[in-house]
Amino acid sequence: MAEEPAAVPRRSRVSGKVALAATLGALLVVGAGLGLALSDAGASTPAVVASGCGSTNPRLTVQGTGQASGTPDVLTAVFGFSTTNGSSASALAANNAKVNQALAALAANGVARHDAQRTGLSLSAQYAYLKGVPTLTGYLVSNTVAATLRDTNTAGAAIDAVVDASGDAVQINSLTFSFGDPAKVADEARADAVHQAVAHAGAMAVAAGRKLGPVCALTDDTQPSQFPQNLGVAAAGTSAPSSAVPVEPGTQVETDQVTMVYALAQR
Repeated sequence: MAEEPAAVPRRSRVSGKVALAATLGALLVVGAGLGLALSDAGASTPAVVASGCGSTNPRLTVQGTGQASGTPDVLTAVFGFSTTNGSSASALAANNAKVNQALAALAANGVARHDAQRTGLSLSAQYAYLKGVPTLTGYLVSNTVAATLRDTNTAGAAIDAVVDASGDAVQINSLTFSFGDPAKVADEARADAVHQAVAHAGAMAVAAGRKLGPVCALTDDTQPSQFPQNLGVAAAGTSAPSSAVPVEPGTQVETDQVTMVYALAQR
């Protein structure tokens, strides 16, 4: 007679359910802990305020102005070209010819193509008013070319070549000197401004019976500046000198201003 298989005790089934519930609970706890850890890791770190720079601490705000000078090595020349004709197409064609002649003259004097830029073009009808009645007399085309001359020793010859090539149609609007590396002179002026601000802060703190704490803020307040030189050279039809246009870059001064905020401490 075959033996019947032994029945599984009820207690072991209950124990299995308890173990499974405990395992699931442990997984939920670990998951919650991992999520908390990821949430904490993703939270932004609060900004650290320097000791003494809190909103309730006394502060001292000072300004400093510094200067540095150098010889400009870049000259930007702006030329204007004007032509008139009875028809708009003819006026534009004549203007294009004058501008192309000027660009060729610049290239022949070592000016790179990317350093010559057309900055303006306009076409307008011209009228004569006879007894208050407008009568069309022709068309005026105006064009502007800005040339960056990176060698001040040959800049005068380049300007003279443009005037010779374009004749009465050209006008020199302005010359602007600048630095090929403006950051160098600007940094010198900025450093001078900071040194002045530090000296002012130290003197004021001593006079107030305090001592300087950490720097809470440092701001550069300088605005970019240019130094245009407008020339009244109208056209080449007048008695132009046979030699090249004299170019004197001289000395250019860069000015910088900074604002510093110090924390104040007891002496």
